[in-house]
Amino acid sequence: MADEKSNLANLLEAEATSATTTKASVTELRKNDRNLDLILDIPLKVTVELGRTRMLVSELLNLGQGSVIELAKLAGEPMEVLVNDKLVARGEAVVVNEKFGVRLTDIISPAERVEQLK
Repeated sequence: MADEKSNLANLLEAEATSATTTKASVTELRKNDRNLDLILDIPLKVTVELGRTRMLVSELLNLGQGSVIELAKLAGEPMEVLVNDKLVARGEAVVVNEKFGVRLTDIISPAERVEQLK
């Protein structure tokens, strides 16, 4: 959970610091930092999606231990990182201390994120 908060804070901070640093924008950044402090403790659902598929109810009912579900995504294709069901990044699977993780390879631009909300 702390990693999720840290990653979100880093994403938001990177966006804030990419703004032009004129005197007016520095003042705006300070206001944003104060506003950011208000939301840092909000829990978010972070999901990494390996792939998706569609199946009929009859196929679902026929699944058993050892069944294989074929996904539409190709092996080696980037996985999608979703925050509250909205795409924010893509990445590749890694193993960290015998646990799965995701190395981010592409962060979705703010313009693309806004487009998803439409």
